[in-house]
Amino acid sequence: MHILVIEDEAKVAKALRTGLEGEGYEVTAAATGEDGYFLATTQTFDLVVLDLMLPGRGGLEILAALRERDCPAPVLILTAKDSVEDRVAGLDAGADDYLVKPFAFPELLARIRALTRRGRTDQVLRLRVGDLEIDRVTRKVTRGPSEIPLTAKEYELLEYLMLNNGRTVSREMLARDVWKTEDRATPLDNVIDVHITRLRSKMDAPFPARLLHTIRGVGFVLSEEEP
Repeated sequence: MHILVIEDEAKVAKALRTGLEGEGYEVTAAATGEDGYFLATTQTFDLVVLDLMLPGRGGLEILAALRERDCPAPVLILTAKDSVEDRVAGLDAGADDYLVKPFAFPELLARIRALTRRGRTDQVLRLRVGDLEIDRVTRKVTRGPSEIPLTAKEYELLEYLMLNNGRTVSREMLARDVWKTEDRATPLDNVIDVHITRLRSKMDAPFPARLLHTIRGVGFVLSEEEP
């Protein structure tokens, strides 16, 4: 379980990292709004813990931008702003929960467990982008009325891209999350590119509209719209 903590108070961020890692979570931290937004839109997280009062880019602005990009990760606001109006604003902006500082760490853990149970994308049985759909139970892939036969790795690659619908996925992310390796000394880029080409030939080439796009020098994105 990978959690992104966007928090500018160094002591709070350190305490969160230490506590969450002690519970077995993987934690990535950002101290500014810009850094947090960049991480949230270029990596995959199971949960975002978001402070509201951040340097550079405010928490509500980040939250609204993430929801506009259809970021699937649940967002837990963690802030000292405790008025009813602040809570309403945070929830209306797209937050899944709201916890006021100071807080009890066991309560934070309970809320994280509840949000990840509710928001886990791996519990979604069907994924759809445009007329492309996968059934995660049968691993059947269709585009419109046509069934698309894929190898096991092609299916895993497509599923990952669909889970990140609309977000750019780098080769580093694919190496880590699909091929389960972070050893960049291996020629994995070529392997990834070959699989992307094969996948594109099956689920894109026979159809009038392209869904799988290459972002030169960055990675790939699955989207109905041209990036």
